[in-house]
Amino acid sequence: MTLDVSKFFVRPFQSLKHAMRFIDQGGAQIALVVDDKQRLLGTLTDGDIRRGLLHGETLDAPAERLMNRKFRFVRSSEDKASVLQMMRTEALRQIPLLDEHGRVVELLLFQELLNPHQLSNAIVIMAGGKGTRLWPHTKHCPKPMLPVGDQPMLEILLEQCIASGFRIFYFSVNYLKEQIIEYFSDGSHWGVSINYLVENEPLGTAGSLRLLPDSVREPFVVLNGDVLTRLDPIQLLNFHAEHQAHATLCVREHEFTVPFGVVQTNGVELAGFVEKPTYRNQVNAGVYVIDPQLLPLLPPHQFTDMPNLLLDAHDAGYRVFVYPIHEYWLDVGRPEALLKAHREWPNSDQP
Repeated sequence: MTLDVSKFFVRPFQSLKHAMRFIDQGGAQIALVVDDKQRLLGTLTDGDIRRGLLHGETLDAPAERLMNRKFRFVRSSEDKASVLQMMRTEALRQIPLLDEHGRVVELLLFQELLNPHQLSNAIVIMAGGKGTRLWPHTKHCPKPMLPVGDQPMLEILLEQCIASGFRIFYFSVNYLKEQIIEYFSDGSHWGVSINYLVENEPLGTAGSLRLLPDSVREPFVVLNGDVLTRLDPIQLLNFHAEHQAHATLCVREHEFTVPFGVVQTNGVELAGFVEKPTYRNQVNAGVYVIDPQLLPLLPPHQFTDMPNLLLDAHDAGYRVFVYPIHEYWLDVGRPEALLKAHREWPNSDQP
């Protein structure tokens, strides 16, 4: 299928935020930065932008600031078989096809050339918590089964992942687990496979991963069952693979403004005032990619939270990377967040 290549074009002076929309909506996870004659100046991927954000760049910066000027490309004269071999060797997911003047003719996609099957990576959704902060909503209903609109949150997560091509699911369950198992059964209603990691006692946000079968041999995505996000899990897996990571932690920028003037001191002497300062930090977003190599680090049948696993992996010499989320994200852990989800989620995919 030939893509309309113009939908990937971004001008060098246009913002990263503008380019991000092209990357998200174009279906190829890339923007092509071109001049007014459609000559390719550079390429821009989701990973390029996220790395820039981690180094202090903002989404208002021009695309040319982060674009890759040493991009790979092929000429119109090259046959598709040799292009496919090159893309496989160099682990390229897409490559622009240029004419003799450097103008973009086509964007070739590895998946289109290869005709791949459905994704074989598993999705693990943590759905075992008691949801005490949402009491009394969770008195008789497990937190991931609380409805947002006319669907339980867990079903929303499931259908999002199915739409991205995932077919293998594991739900980690404990509190009121019967309701979840009865609702989803084996997943055949959705045309997928759902198995259950049953916690006989709470095992934390990572402990139940020790219950995964040996058949899980590829990196898998872990989602907290109370997080709603428009994050593309395929882009996350691609980032994980590109960096040869053993674990990838998604983070979200959290902004907090002190509602008072902050007094600065030098000992007991006044040094100055900062009026209502704003602090920004990267916080854990409750979405991860984990390589099965890390599972032996988890003690069997023992409560372990994900930060402990990631720190243990880091200390043991494994590569742990951070992936910033700029897409819509909401932790539905408190009553006010549940109300916010009802207001925002239906339109959260709008630019």
